[in-house]
Amino acid sequence: MYNNILVPMALDHGIASATLDVAQALVSDGGKITALHVHEAPQGSVSAYLDEGVVQEAFDRAEAKLAERVKDMPGVTGMIVKGHSGRTIVDVAKQQKIDCIVIGSHKPGLVDFLLGSTAARVVRHANCAVHVVRNPT
Repeated sequence: MYNNILVPMALDHGIASATLDVAQALVSDGGKITALHVHEAPQGSVSAYLDEGVVQEAFDRAEAKLAERVKDMPGVTGMIVKGHSGRTIVDVAKQQKIDCIVIGSHKPGLVDFLLGSTAARVVRHANCAVHVVRNPT
């Protein structure tokens, strides 16, 4: 059982419910679960063509979607941060003194074997236990 669990969530993937269920099963009495969404703002030349208001609206929509997902889940707190997914998940885990990360993963494609998925990066770099929940599709 774990006292402080981090559940990274991509809000546009269906596996988030499964990862939260696993976290609920792993959390100790009195423990807490943080549902984390890392908002990746457009990078490079794309960002030069986007109005700052549009980028903020996207962030606000993601924040509202996360709040809606966790509102009826006792013991689960939502957190949204800006950054690169893999790096930011590991950084938040360190900052929040997380003892377990429960992360979803899709079936790897060829590009994942060459570059590595977010879940693979988290497994390689996290300083705590990591449970990977595989999306069955």
